[in-house]
Amino acid sequence: MSLPTTPNPPGKHDSLAGRLTRTLIVWVGGVWLLCVLGVAWYVDREINFNFDNELIEVGHRMFDMALYELDRLEASHPDAPKPLTAAPQLFSSDAVLYQVIDPGERILLRSAEAADASFDVPLAPGFANAAPWRIYTVRHPTRALYLQVADPLDERRKALNRTLLGLIIPLGAVLPLLALVLRKVARGELRGLQQLAGEIEQRSGADLRPIGLPGLPRELRSVADHVNQLLQRLSHALDVERALAANAAHELRTPLAAARLRLQTALENENPKREEVQAALDALQKFGHRAEKLLQLSRAESGASLTRARINLVQLAGAVAQEFWQDPQVNERLALKVPDSEPPVALGEVDALAIALRNLVENALRYSAGRVTIEVMTPCTLCVRDAGPGVDTEQLRTLQQRHVRHSSDRTGYGLGLSIVTTIVEKLGARLELSSPPPGAATGLEARIVLRGTQGFQQK
Repeated sequence: MSLPTTPNPPGKHDSLAGRLTRTLIVWVGGVWLLCVLGVAWYVDREINFNFDNELIEVGHRMFDMALYELDRLEASHPDAPKPLTAAPQLFSSDAVLYQVIDPGERILLRSAEAADASFDVPLAPGFANAAPWRIYTVRHPTRALYLQVADPLDERRKALNRTLLGLIIPLGAVLPLLALVLRKVARGELRGLQQLAGEIEQRSGADLRPIGLPGLPRELRSVADHVNQLLQRLSHALDVERALAANAAHELRTPLAAARLRLQTALENENPKREEVQAALDALQKFGHRAEKLLQLSRAESGASLTRARINLVQLAGAVAQEFWQDPQVNERLALKVPDSEPPVALGEVDALAIALRNLVENALRYSAGRVTIEVMTPCTLCVRDAGPGVDTEQLRTLQQRHVRHSSDRTGYGLGLSIVTTIVEKLGARLELSSPPPGAATGLEARIVLRGTQGFQQK
């Protein structure tokens, strides 16, 4: 049997490493861009703050010089119309644009580099914007005059643009290199996943070995553990399937051949005798009984429905005994013994324990011709005891092995005790066999020792 696989041809654009790389690049680039925008906002704020401080400092320094120039021009040209124009500054490219205004908003003096029109801002101390200028107005502390100093806004935008370019250009240059690094890192880190996928791909119905890849990260180690558990369950299911096939071939061949022989004998006679038909029915009944045992064994080995619940052992033993008491031939041979105290309560699965107890009783009734007793013992034990010939020490050791019988008619313990042993193991209980039973000269005793319910919480 091979494990089904879903075809998924590897593609460059569908690889996990590629998707991880693209996702990281997008997120890293997005976070970096947000950081650039944040830095740009901060830098713009700092640039404006520094330029404003410089403008304040220039205004304060220029006020005395502008007043000196105004007084000089008015003294030398008393009849000259206003506004007066100051002499050109030494460095015209770095000239300071200013104008002196009286409280009536009349321009008295302007720098040679200033425009003819006044700056269109309110005459109030402080900053104001009038495209394309940033204007600072300051009032003289002793004279009723104002000085307005202008700074071009374009210089601030250029400074901000230079800062943004200095941040964005390296980002654009580094992103391809970062993509290569991230792709290499992603492939390296995902190599363990590829190895795990390769190991899983090699598994089939003929190879269900556990996957062992040391050094896997915690997430992949968890996946490997779950896959190993699945492989273990598949292996167990295949073992149960093979065991059922082997058991069926072993156990059903003889009763099926006997039934066929009886039927052929009956058909060869024109008037078949009742004994021949009854013999064929008995063979078919034995065949059905064996098939039922095989199904019970398969169910026990698969562990199906073996839940844990509280079981009243007295009620369980009474229900099983009642089934056998319906047969008049068994009614007188089977006895039930229960404790006088409170009925024991054990932890197990009702149907599975009923199957196990029923097999013990059937084996005891079939193997011995005497009396059989079902006893419920404290604290949590089910006991089946017969008064038959029993078995010796060597036979007792092999009694639980499958297909092993110790009676001449081949109807001994066989599958019955194998079913009981499997169920007991699945329930975490214990099967104890002794021959003869304690205090008896002959016979066989089988005890199923169960776990109590201390600390168990019903879900």
